[in-house]
Amino acid sequence: MPFYDYIYDTMDKSSDTLYENSLKRKEETPNVVHLTHLTTPESIYHLRFGFASLASKPYSSAWYLWLLWPVTLWSMVLTRIYRRTFVVERNRFHQLRLQTWAIPKYGIQYRLKWQKESVNNMIEEAVLEAEEKGASGEELNRYGEVYVKKHPQLKVKLVDGSSLAVAVLLNSIPKGTTQVLLRGNLTKVAFAVAFALCQKGIQVTVLREDEYEKLDKSLGTKSEGKLVTSKSYSSCKVWLVGDDLTEEEQRKANKGTLFIPFSQLPPKKLRKDCFYHTTPAMQTPTALENVDSCENWLPRRVMSVWRIAGILHALEGWEEHECGYTMSNIDKVWEACLKHGFQPL
Repeated sequence: MPFYDYIYDTMDKSSDTLYENSLKRKEETPNVVHLTHLTTPESIYHLRFGFASLASKPYSSAWYLWLLWPVTLWSMVLTRIYRRTFVVERNRFHQLRLQTWAIPKYGIQYRLKWQKESVNNMIEEAVLEAEEKGASGEELNRYGEVYVKKHPQLKVKLVDGSSLAVAVLLNSIPKGTTQVLLRGNLTKVAFAVAFALCQKGIQVTVLREDEYEKLDKSLGTKSEGKLVTSKSYSSCKVWLVGDDLTEEEQRKANKGTLFIPFSQLPPKKLRKDCFYHTTPAMQTPTALENVDSCENWLPRRVMSVWRIAGILHALEGWEEHECGYTMSNIDKVWEACLKHGFQPL
């Protein structure tokens, strides 16, 4: 913004022409699109076009943001009016052009039944737009199978990142662990982790009878007798936790317990005498360019596995979708991740 050059007539004569020509360039076509959404009303300030200082740090609630509640309220109104995804971040990784698109919906809206159709329609529109722009991979934070069945001709590959999430979780469990406690909403990732642990000979303890029945029905004899139910909270020092973990259950954990979330949202840190692992994520390679903001609560240059998975699909040229209840080979995905420079935390 050559303000003083305008005042003192010292501006380069080509500046205006250069600026006008830069506006005429073709829109950049992404190779990989990461589809995300807002979490809380104030999370909009943590985007790059919000406050750069907030975006550069891991997400946390700040008291002074409550002073902006009139602006926050208007932003919520705008998200209801503006019913299209918008680009919040652009990155480059070697020859790949990466974009992050945000759906103007908040986390709580994903859990409301009457919002289901609206959310699904927005995701479907985003998938079709990515297809039109020629993206080769798109990460979804839901299973996504409905869009593949509805549009079987899709060339863009839908990737929910579940296999990489499982790989990271398995490698986050301390070596020598013989038993873990599984607690939380049973997702695709939870079922896959339970299966993998049983196959490794690690006992998986479940507290609730209904969760045990679901897992037992899914795993059957493949559990190798390692799936058990218990009423005791003190038997395990490693907990794999999901969205439904209660504060009461956290307080019953032994001192020194390690909480490892398998969900996309982290549990509330109630215990100072326990350890909390991050949500499934990895350190990014230095070749990843234009990383000037944090992904939600993760540190700078740390990326969620759901986002990395789509990049891997494009880098490796994998042609299959990873959505619905299908899973990629966990070992293959993990090895590819390390090969391209992503490192475990």
